[in-house]
Amino acid sequence: MPREADKEYFIRQSFRQDPKKGCELLFRRYYAPLCSHAARYVYTREIAEDLVSDVFYTFWKKELHLEITTSFRAYLFTAVRHRCFSYLRAEMTTGKAPDFPEVTSPFPLPDSLVEYDELHLHIEKIVSELPPQRRKAFLMSRYEGRSYQEIAERMLISTKAVEAHISKSLRTLREALKDHWLVLITLAFHDVL
Repeated sequence: MPREADKEYFIRQSFRQDPKKGCELLFRRYYAPLCSHAARYVYTREIAEDLVSDVFYTFWKKELHLEITTSFRAYLFTAVRHRCFSYLRAEMTTGKAPDFPEVTSPFPLPDSLVEYDELHLHIEKIVSELPPQRRKAFLMSRYEGRSYQEIAERMLISTKAVEAHISKSLRTLREALKDHWLVLITLAFHDVL
């Protein structure tokens, strides 16, 4: 049995005995990591939390725990990514936040999601290689949605220093991703065209 599935043994047992308790355990275990994951795609914590909450609501409402044969983690991360892409696609085409489509299959993973994941891993690698202070400021800004003032207070530096860290981080990302812009554009406009 895969390592991740073993970690979910007690959650699976809880679903067998009491689905409500199983869902509560699943929510407690994965809600925060899923919100962080979603925030990387939609870049605002509030929207990320809404999308993740909607995935859990759909999971509970449709009793998807009965259909999942892989790990809950794999399903939830895939469903959240799919929900983020749907949100971004709808926002790009209409300019407003969409009504979220219901997830009907526990396995939504078209080719563009795989390409996006590869690009996302590349971006995470670039960010992980930033100098520690620069990386910390960048992550607090982009992934946690903190203001420059909040970051400055937490890091005990000036807001100008925070601005410099963010600016240098973005410059590093632009330079490292210059050969990937075609992939980004293709992914962004895949369903628009």
